[in-house]
Amino acid sequence: MQENIIIADERLITQAPSWQRQLSQAIRDPAALCQQLALSDEWLPGARTGHQLFDICVPDAYLSRITPGDPHDPLLRQVLPLDDEAMTPPNYVTDPLEEADHQPAKGLIHKYAGRVLLIASPNCAINCRYCFRRHFPYSENSPSRAQWQEALDYLRDDTSIHEAILSGGDPLAANDRQLAWLVEQLESIPHLKRLRVHTRLPVVIPDRVDDALIGWLSATRLQKVVVLHINHANEIDQAVVDACARLKQAGVTLLNQSVLLRGVNDGVTALATLSERLFEAGILPYYLHVLDPVQGAAHFDVSDEEARDLVAALRDLLPGFLMPRLVREIPGEGSKTPL
Repeated sequence: MQENIIIADERLITQAPSWQRQLSQAIRDPAALCQQLALSDEWLPGARTGHQLFDICVPDAYLSRITPGDPHDPLLRQVLPLDDEAMTPPNYVTDPLEEADHQPAKGLIHKYAGRVLLIASPNCAINCRYCFRRHFPYSENSPSRAQWQEALDYLRDDTSIHEAILSGGDPLAANDRQLAWLVEQLESIPHLKRLRVHTRLPVVIPDRVDDALIGWLSATRLQKVVVLHINHANEIDQAVVDACARLKQAGVTLLNQSVLLRGVNDGVTALATLSERLFEAGILPYYLHVLDPVQGAAHFDVSDEEARDLVAALRDLLPGFLMPRLVREIPGEGSKTPL
């Protein structure tokens, strides 16, 4: 019986879409990450400490863009757990945006006028160490189809809502059948105009942009915006460029939001190169966020003063349309707050 179950599982993996197979094979052990990237043994204890606080997850497609043997690689720094994550400085909390105060239904967050956010998947393809939702109670916000009705009824009853934002986790970690169903429900609400998808998957596993995804995206009447999350130019290889081209052919507007991170992109050259590379890939820079004060990520912090100086210097290098807006998200405010 056990052998039959194993054979059945192998068949399911073989039949799964390429991106799902790649996700199932992602590195989830800090020792394996250190070994594959030829990191010194000195990094392993800290990696294990951080991993205990927030699981590691790094797919091979992303791993292949990291320089082996370089512990300071800007892509590695985003995914390598450190013992710094065990620090608990004041004002670094588990819910830095106070999202728990804005959940009128399971899987739904309503903070800003005219738009709501839906937790379309509790999963991610990569666990970024600075994630502001690293402590989010996903087990309480993963509705079944029947449970989604409360959130959908909330949208139907509030005619001031014109935009639905699929988030997570990463919404594209959900299967396309589930996503197509959810989008069909949304587009049946007359006052909804736009569908926004916040995702890192086309960057982390570019094969996620497959025929099934393009199918339901192309079919919806809603205006489509995909907001990618890219922090460094090295994250954009040819496979990412090709995935973005497919999204644009499906009528998607592509934007990018970055987080200003110590040791990743806290330099004018890195930020300028990122904006240039984004535009070459058909993506417009949108936001540059200062770090949300989430517990476990304080070592990534860049001060507001330094952030302003970086953006001022960036204006001397870039045309206005390549300048991301420097913002902070402050709980209780009606929108992102410019800095």
